[in-house]
Amino acid sequence: MRKQRAFLKWAGGKYSLVEHIRRRLPPAEKFVEPFVGAGSIFLNTDYEHYLLADINPDLINLYNLLKEQPENYIFEAKRWFISENNCKEAYLDIRLQFNSTNDIMYRSLAFLYMNRFGFNGLCRYNKKGSFNVPFGSYKKTYFPEAELEFFAEKALKATFICKGYQDTFRGVSKGCVVYCDPPYVPLSITANFTSYVRSGFSLDDQVSLADVAEKAALERDIHVLISNHDTKLTRRLYHRAHLSVVEVKRSISRNGNGRNKVDELLALFRPKKCLRDRLIVEN
Repeated sequence: MRKQRAFLKWAGGKYSLVEHIRRRLPPAEKFVEPFVGAGSIFLNTDYEHYLLADINPDLINLYNLLKEQPENYIFEAKRWFISENNCKEAYLDIRLQFNSTNDIMYRSLAFLYMNRFGFNGLCRYNKKGSFNVPFGSYKKTYFPEAELEFFAEKALKATFICKGYQDTFRGVSKGCVVYCDPPYVPLSITANFTSYVRSGFSLDDQVSLADVAEKAALERDIHVLISNHDTKLTRRLYHRAHLSVVEVKRSISRNGNGRNKVDELLALFRPKKCLRDRLIVEN
């Protein structure tokens, strides 16, 4: 299966981990992803049905619009990717209009534009809910037409919902497999605690997610795979899961210049039957 790139740039995107994650996902009737983000795993797996969730309504509205009106959305989006819009003044004007309108089509088109023309592909809102990523100052910006077309076709198998991980898990039943890519635990909790809490996903959420994943595996007979940084904390959180470590290159500086090797932890919570079979083999 040829690897497919997402049409959105995304912090913490899983394109580089596709093979490692795909290898650990068992067959199932439905693939569920509570933190879909740019959708790299969705695009690079082959399940019959998908349930894809995120708490960002702009992201989910864009996906649903692209699914329902692919030709119209791509045609309109392409008109934004012109040299006249590749300047700070145009970017700030579009960002201002985005923050002052509730029109779903405009917001979805502007969201893609700001993702590609904004700084580092960041997606960030202030406390008032206004998008506040600065202009990126790129010499040339790529319009991801082929990626949009592939996503739109694949989206026919998917249901996109704007819900948090707990609500998404409530809709999970036997026959599903779940992959969770939550906001990562900082490599250094002490150094990054303040900025981490501001991300909206607290340490309590990390604990809760691990608990929800384990219960879903044991009580509903499903596999749940979670990715996160490999830290003492995450190893404690996922100590009942099957753990494996993958080394990846990742930009860890705010300006995106530095790329260092970082260990990522893949934690697979298994159903009771799999745990019993494993014990029998080991004994």
